Amino acid sequence: MTSLSERLERDGHLFAPAGDIAPVFQAWCAARDRRALDHDVLARYWDDLAPDRFMNDGGRYRRRRHAVFSASAGAQALTREPHQAHFQTTDFNRLNGGIERHFEPVADGAVNTHAFAFLCELCLGVFGRCAPGTDWHVEMHQFRIEVGGDINAGLPTPEGLHRDGVDFVAMVMIQRRNVREGVSCIHDLDRRELAAFTLAESLDMALVDDTRVLHGVTPIVAEDASRVGTRDLLVLTFRRRGYSSDGDSPV
Repeated sequence: MTSLSERLERDGHLFAPAGDIAPVFQAWCAARDRRALDHDVLARYWDDLAPDRFMNDGGRYRRRRHAVFSASAGAQALTREPHQAHFQTTDFNRLNGGIERHFEPVADGAVNTHAFAFLCELCLGVFGRCAPGTDWHVEMHQFRIEVGGDINAGLPTPEGLHRDGVDFVAMVMIQRRNVREGVSCIHDLDRRELAAFTLAESLDMALVDDTRVLHGVTPIVAEDASRVGTRDLLVLTFRRRGYSSDGDSPV
C-alpha cells in the first residue's frame, strides 16, 4: 500500500492491474485465515441492480445501487450509515446533478464479503497515508453499464470528463461480459491527457486524487451486438468528513 500511496501522491492518479492486486488479496485472506477468495461472490451482487431513474439524457443503459459509510482516522474498516440520498451540485455533474437522487441500497451480502472488506482496507490505507489524520465520509456505488441488444448507448461517464467533488476515488473492475472499449482517461485540470488505460480484468483498479485530476471513460461496445454486454464497476469515493468542495458526493 505504501507504493500505491507514493504513486498517488506523486502523480494524482494510478492504475493498478489485477495481477498486482490479486496476490495482495490472497495474502490478506491468508493472514486472517479467510481461505476463500470470494470476488466471484461479490460479483453476483451486480446481477440485481435497479435501473437508474435519474438519467436526464433518457438513457436506459445504467443500473446501480448505493450505500454510505464513515471511517475514523486510522480505521481499517468502514461503518455503514443509514441509507440516504446521493447528491452533487451541477458544478460537478451538469447532466444529473442538482437534485437528491434516491437509489436502491447495496445488499448487506455484498458488504459482508471478504473482497469488499479487503478493498475498503486497501483504500483506507492508501488514502490515509495521503491524508493522515482524516475522518472519512465514504460512498459506495455499484454500476452496471449495458450495451447491445435493444440498448444503443453504453456510456460509463455520460457527463464526460469530470471531477466527483470529493477527495479520492477508487474504481474497481468487477467484471466485463461481451464488451470491448471503455478506455479510462485521466486529464489534468487544464484538460491535458495524463494517462489512458482499460479496466478489463476483474480487480483492475484505478485510484485518483479528485482534487487534482479529471477522469472519464469512453463508450463501451458490444462484441456481439445481438446480445447485451455489461460492464460492472465498483466505485468508492472518500471525502473528508465535515468538508464539502461545493458538492457532497460523486456521480
